[in-house]
Amino acid sequence: MSERPVLLPYADPAFLADPFPLYRELREEGPVRRVVAAGGLDVWLVTRYEDGLAALSDSRLSSDVRDASDPRLLAQLPGTERESMLSNMLRSDPPDHTRLRRLVSKAFTARRVAEMRPRIQALTDGLLDAIAPAGRADLVADLALPLPVAVIGELLGVPADDRLDFQRWTDRMITRGAEPPDPAVVNEAWQHMRAYVTGLIRDKRAAPGDDLLSGLIAARDEERRLSEDELIAMVFLLLAAGYITTVNLISGGIAMLLAHPGQLDLLRSDPGLLGSAIEEFLRYDGPVSPGIARFAREDVEIAGTAVPRGATVLIASAIADRDPARFPDPDRLDITRQDNAHLAFGHGVHYCLGAPLARLEGHIAIGTALRRLPGLALAVEPDGIRWRPGGLRGPLSLPVTFDPGA
Repeated sequence: MSERPVLLPYADPAFLADPFPLYRELREEGPVRRVVAAGGLDVWLVTRYEDGLAALSDSRLSSDVRDASDPRLLAQLPGTERESMLSNMLRSDPPDHTRLRRLVSKAFTARRVAEMRPRIQALTDGLLDAIAPAGRADLVADLALPLPVAVIGELLGVPADDRLDFQRWTDRMITRGAEPPDPAVVNEAWQHMRAYVTGLIRDKRAAPGDDLLSGLIAARDEERRLSEDELIAMVFLLLAAGYITTVNLISGGIAMLLAHPGQLDLLRSDPGLLGSAIEEFLRYDGPVSPGIARFAREDVEIAGTAVPRGATVLIASAIADRDPARFPDPDRLDITRQDNAHLAFGHGVHYCLGAPLARLEGHIAIGTALRRLPGLALAVEPDGIRWRPGGLRGPLSLPVTFDPGA
């Protein structure tokens, strides 16, 4: 491993618009690369596919940030609420992770997700009905954001009037840039979110509904399989993780098609390619970048590189998913690609629980937009799209034009 640390330039708009030249350079320099991330954090970056696959299954690499040796990571979380914020599936490992995941997994089976198709289609049609007469829209604000927020809100039983609030609080807690988020801002947003979720739980206890949150409350109260902190953290995780990456999949997928007119024409001529197109969007420029953080529980060796106990290891799915040793011609968007076992949703016990739902929402939203918005085109040049900073990758806005009145 090269010892020269490389700064990941999160504040550079050019990097945010196209990080892949630097990613390619890092991968070519070696399978494990030491980099400086936001806030000066020292990170070991795993850049190649097979090594990333192995690292995501390595039990010596923890999901719990409390296993990190750098105190700045925990310092980003407000001390008084730290345990509550960390009591969720994303931050835990077996056996706690297994117990927590089992409680919600039935809501995300392929069968249950398929049952949601008519409602997701109706929500999508309603959003497109609202913009169709205008002939122009921002497909982040008008489609990619409100659709997943509505879907996860309905799944959990969150009243429609409250969904903008939880979306705003979540954004304040997870937005990353050149510097880590201000702990005071995170704390304020978390306090609002905790107060809201606590009130929602109280209301659901008094009047349970046919929703996932009511089921989680029953598991907490009747079987004691959840602590109150775990219940609150679970609701926060589902609200946050339940929409953010899907926003990026929908908006990013449409942006990729509009920037690659040959692929767009191919998809229009054969809508049956939409399933493989979704997988290619996830591989080519997925909703998480550069990847997934883990923390070394002990001294480990990754691809011949010694990584010390407590180190932050970033399994760079965005880099590994363009590894030419795994994907032929990896820098070409190819919606007909078949062998496409990307890492965008992770791997192993932490494989994204909501992947089937995200795929379905992406399939319906993108397919319906292409069908309902003839003449769809970017209203700016591709290099004029502004991208979200930090580890969640997607357009901040996606201005488009189309034939009005469709």
